Amino acid sequence: MNAPCTIILAAINVIVFFVLSLRGMTENGMFLLEHGAMYVPKVIEDREIYRLFTSMFLHFGFQHLMNNMIILVLAGWNLEIEIGKIRFLLIYVLSGLGGNVLSAWWEVITADYAISAGASGANFGIIGALLYIAIRNHGRIGEISGRGLIFMIVISLYYGFSSGGVDNMAHIGGLLTGFVSGVLLYWKRNRKSRAGFDR
Repeated sequence: MNAPCTIILAAINVIVFFVLSLRGMTENGMFLLEHGAMYVPKVIEDREIYRLFTSMFLHFGFQHLMNNMIILVLAGWNLEIEIGKIRFLLIYVLSGLGGNVLSAWWEVITADYAISAGASGANFGIIGALLYIAIRNHGRIGEISGRGLIFMIVISLYYGFSSGGVDNMAHIGGLLTGFVSGVLLYWKRNRKSRAGFDR
């Protein structure tokens, strides 16, 4: 298996979703809050810091889960092959945390608190890291172009800002964290050494 960590992360998200689905309604914010969703007053006042992490594996309904898992598998597969398992996991986790931290900061500034969950911050981090790697490799990473990634980012952010119920700050925070993590963790390799893995 070329990208085992990507598959394992997707499997964890799916398993968590179906286990919770047997116990209640995953579309219900209070139900997800009871099981680790992000809520800034809980993080700050009750010091439940773990929510910054656990919320990355929770989703509001099946469509939310599937949207994030499709992006995780497609983008994560390419990043893991390019950068390796450990660095891929670091980027995924750091981006999810970075997205949640920026989202929390923004909610404190605006005093507009909401229950949030999902892997999209981590996914945006994967895309941010792929963008940096594409830039380092003359605008491409395998069959993915830097322009294509930029187009995906712009469309995704536009959709988020033009729709309701989307944690845009988590997306931006994840994207920036992923890009910076890519800068710190990616070392350009000889393309011949991975010619068999280009997609």
